[in-house]
Amino acid sequence: MLRKPRRMMNQINVVPYIDVMLVLLVIFMVTAPMVNPGQVDLPTMGQSLSQPQQPMQVTLQLDGTLSVLDPLSGGGESTVTRGDLLNMIENSQQQHPDQPVVIAADRKVRYEEVMQVMDLLKRAHVKRIGLLARSTSG
Repeated sequence: MLRKPRRMMNQINVVPYIDVMLVLLVIFMVTAPMVNPGQVDLPTMGQSLSQPQQPMQVTLQLDGTLSVLDPLSGGGESTVTRGDLLNMIENSQQQHPDQPVVIAADRKVRYEEVMQVMDLLKRAHVKRIGLLARSTSG
């Protein structure tokens, strides 16, 4: 007896996949009512959010001079030395511990000088420090 060679099947039997999907559907339909949705507490209209504090700005000039502008003290911009800056920041942080400090430096200022000012701010226990790069006006 001569046998014919078996032909390859080029169809996929999807019946087992449909069975699995139906079982999963039944499981989800049974468990969905048992799940308690989380409760979300939305804010009411009467609550007011606190305004963010104005940041103190430490400006580092190209020649290495430092100036400080503190909007909470009400004073204008004043030129300070590094030692005076540390004392001024420590006093300000005692009065306003959450006030951020921004270091505004010219783009051409050396990176090491900016890091030295940042180190002074870290020693004064400033929690939030920002950086601002300014281009030279010419």
